[in-house]
Amino acid sequence: MATAAKRRTEYRNYRRVGFDAYDGSAARQLEGSEVLQPRPQVRPRERSAVRPRVQVREAGKVSVFAVTGFLAVGLLAVLLLFSYVKLNAISDQVVDLRSQMTTLRSEEAKLRAQYELAYDLSSIEEQAAASGAMGKPQNGQIIYVDLSEPDNVEFFREETGRTGIAGAVESIRSICSEILEYFQ
Repeated sequence: MATAAKRRTEYRNYRRVGFDAYDGSAARQLEGSEVLQPRPQVRPRERSAVRPRVQVREAGKVSVFAVTGFLAVGLLAVLLLFSYVKLNAISDQVVDLRSQMTTLRSEEAKLRAQYELAYDLSSIEEQAAASGAMGKPQNGQIIYVDLSEPDNVEFFREETGRTGIAGAVESIRSICSEILEYFQ
């Protein structure tokens, strides 16, 4: 028991257990014989992961309608792009025309003012009245239109020809006679 207690106390530091128990006897035995090289350890073969085989569906045929549809959508997209380009060009033209219109309106206002200043209507009227080409209207020449009453229309229709079957026969004869006169 004393030896067991001694051993327990002797090996409390487990880091040095291998060094304390080694007495050098194994090295003395190998001094005279050849030193053997350690064998490499053979690792167990690792199995590669086996993936389940998935059945792949065969590629189906491309539908003619799908190709036609994609082509139609592409064509419409190109046409839409061209229409946006045309719309942009037209909007630029509209802006240019509006600026031209404002300059023309200002020029028109200037020309009208110059025209009104060039001709004095009161002097022209006095000259025409003095030469006798224009006279003042007399009371009998002035006509006033009264627009206070609502407008009325009276429609007069002449009674011509016969009615019924006799009128239809007569109109057919007149049409035929007009056609014959046209070709003669």
